[in-house]
Amino acid sequence: MKAGVGLCSVLALFLLMGAVFTQRVRPRKPTKRPATTRKPSVPRGPEPQEPTDFPPPILGPPSMFPDCPRECFCPPSYPNALNCENRNLRVIPVIPSRIHYLYLQNNYISEVTAEPFINATELRWVNLGNNRIQRINKKVFEKIPGLLYLYMQRNQLKEVPSDLPAGLEHLRLSRNRISKIPPGAFNKMDHLTMLDLYHNELSDSDLGKNTFRDLKNLVQLNLAHNALKKMPAGVPTGLIQLFLDWNRIDDIPKQYFQGFTHLAFVRLNYNQLSDKGVPKAVFNVSTLLDLQLAHNQLASVPLFNGHLEHLHLNHNSIESINGTQICPYSLQGDLGDFSVGPKLRYLRLDGNHLSPPIPLDVIMCFRHLHSIVI
Repeated sequence: MKAGVGLCSVLALFLLMGAVFTQRVRPRKPTKRPATTRKPSVPRGPEPQEPTDFPPPILGPPSMFPDCPRECFCPPSYPNALNCENRNLRVIPVIPSRIHYLYLQNNYISEVTAEPFINATELRWVNLGNNRIQRINKKVFEKIPGLLYLYMQRNQLKEVPSDLPAGLEHLRLSRNRISKIPPGAFNKMDHLTMLDLYHNELSDSDLGKNTFRDLKNLVQLNLAHNALKKMPAGVPTGLIQLFLDWNRIDDIPKQYFQGFTHLAFVRLNYNQLSDKGVPKAVFNVSTLLDLQLAHNQLASVPLFNGHLEHLHLNHNSIESINGTQICPYSLQGDLGDFSVGPKLRYLRLDGNHLSPPIPLDVIMCFRHLHSIVI
């Protein structure tokens, strides 16, 4: 019995070993990477010259006018107008001869050349605001002698354009980088009524005595936000509005405003004016209606004419106000007659070293006051 069991065990072990030794080891197949096919090389062209952040130009809809530039819109109801604003333009398209009003604002134009204006002899209004204009060809304005309104604010001009049309009436050059006005830039421009040079880089040396000499019909002169330390010389005496805010002016010549026949609005906010630099009666101008002297260094209220209606003296260093001293008329006279009393309606004094109440003599003098801020 025991012999039989042992024989069976030996037989089972023998069969197991045979099965192990008879197993064939399967060789692994080598893994091959698929062959890569090389793409044919494509020749590269030159890199684009313009910055890649410029979006592509926007084409306008088909027009009923065959001469309408594809980049613009020609409104059927206004056949004399050409709307090319907000089109991502780099260059000015050819302007048809029928166009009187040209709108090119809010684009990427960097240079104004003469070629697009060859046939545009009837142009009266051109808006080139908010572009990147640095250069203007001298022959441009020869092509458009009848131009009346030229708007070139928010560009990169470094000087006032030369050879401007003599009949120009409005010239807007604000928010450029202008630091030079070429001699004779405004010669024979006696039709100009509005000159806007706001927010440029003009200094006293850039404004000569004869810079504005020929601007006999100028109504508004805006030289605010420049680098002036003195009042500009040679300003036309027929001027109505003079804006000189945000400069460094600290002195006004005693006779500066004498000779002005229609001056009504003077703005000198945000300068460096103190009592020392403001002569006693420099603002005693009978035509003056609105005088703004906010954000300066004044310690007292300057004298002014009885016809003045608005006076801004906020944010100075004024500590007291004496109605008897600043009243244009004697408080001893009959102030019951409103027709002969001071015309001041609005007085702003906040931001000084004053505190209520308002002095009684101020109220007694300025009977027309509707608002006083203290």
